[in-house]
Amino acid sequence: MTDHSSTVLPNIPKSNYPKVVIIGAGFAGLKLARDLMNKPFQVILLDKNNYHQFQPLFYQVATAGLEPSAISFPLRKVFHKSTNVIFRMAEVDYFDQKIKRVYTNVGYLDYDHLVLAMGADTNYFGSKSIEAAASPMKSVSEALFIRNKIISNYERAINIEKAEDRKALMNVVIVGGGPTGVELAGAMADLRNNVLPKDYPELNFHNMKIVLIEAGPTLLAPMSKEAKDSALKYLLKLGVEVMLDTMVKNYDGKEVTLEGKAPIETHTLLWAAGIKPVQIGGLKDQHFAPNGRILVNEQSEIVDCPEVYALGDVSLMKTEDYPNGHPQVAQVALQQAKNLGFNLIQKQKGKGTKPFAYKDLGSMATVGRKLAVVDLPFIKFQGVMAWLTWLFVHLMAILGVKNKLFIFLDWSWNYLSFDPSLRLLIKPKIAKGKDPQELMEEQ
Repeated sequence: MTDHSSTVLPNIPKSNYPKVVIIGAGFAGLKLARDLMNKPFQVILLDKNNYHQFQPLFYQVATAGLEPSAISFPLRKVFHKSTNVIFRMAEVDYFDQKIKRVYTNVGYLDYDHLVLAMGADTNYFGSKSIEAAASPMKSVSEALFIRNKIISNYERAINIEKAEDRKALMNVVIVGGGPTGVELAGAMADLRNNVLPKDYPELNFHNMKIVLIEAGPTLLAPMSKEAKDSALKYLLKLGVEVMLDTMVKNYDGKEVTLEGKAPIETHTLLWAAGIKPVQIGGLKDQHFAPNGRILVNEQSEIVDCPEVYALGDVSLMKTEDYPNGHPQVAQVALQQAKNLGFNLIQKQKGKGTKPFAYKDLGSMATVGRKLAVVDLPFIKFQGVMAWLTWLFVHLMAILGVKNKLFIFLDWSWNYLSFDPSLRLLIKPKIAKGKDPQELMEEQ
């Protein structure tokens, strides 16, 4: 493998404007790049993928409700009309704040302002066995893998004679009672109750367990009591087994071991129990909080690291209202990016900056078809109206008119017929001598 760390990143035009390097094209990184578009800066956006991923709808890809392309948007297309934003697909290794240089797998580049917006990854809380065998959902490719795994399990189950031997293949266990876990559980229950029996009439889906496990005492911990109670009621009505105050100790790929409770047989453990910040080289121990998030001031600048900023899930900003940092949600990332964009423009003009102040716009989660919970600052409601609100908010947040249209058509069709047609098992080309199921398990 060629070492590019000593080679300058090629094809970057020279510019007299300050160079802003943004690492990560998630909600925060993309928002900042768009806010600085056609402003007096040279903006270089780096990401390991050449597309933006809309994370709130990963679960719909995993449960065959949407195509992966519907929630992915090409980054280069976003900046077709830009005169100053350059995108490069690269993985960043580390940066040197003394000489203001970023090192990537395709070369290095210098910066005037560096913005860390790498987002978060799955947190397995130190369990290597769970990490090796569970299925996370922090990217489009992981969501697609879950879809393939679930469909593959049912295709295998139908070829097994004894019903008892099929259970582990058919059962689905979801760990984590936040919005992702709740939405996954509701979508899986809808599939089991309405769709999969049509595809596999030979299988008895009354024997299929969908179990949602949460270590805490409630689902949707940050939301209101009304939202928590309604979400639990909706899931139980859909036939989801909800286990609160339950710790997962181990998973070997076939059996989930629980603390103080009977184990559950399953080949499908979906892990949505927590996140941890993505790490980057170049920072010291004093730059991190105990949970791994990067400490920043109220301008999002890393403490004792001039002109280096951190946004969104990777950052921790302590304020009077949020002494333990802001929640790791999209709205925080978007608002921090907007504030930083304003401050960079103000600094360029020689004017004063403003501290970040988070405006909580509320939170919501969908629980299966036609059911959702919504907490807004001025009202809380649940049920069908909450579901329609959830649909509208997420549809408006999607990038691209075409993606909006496709998702609207998919949702409309699924609502009218409730028979999504994306239950395709798309597997990679298999090398000679490799067993298809072994390849799936390796992935």
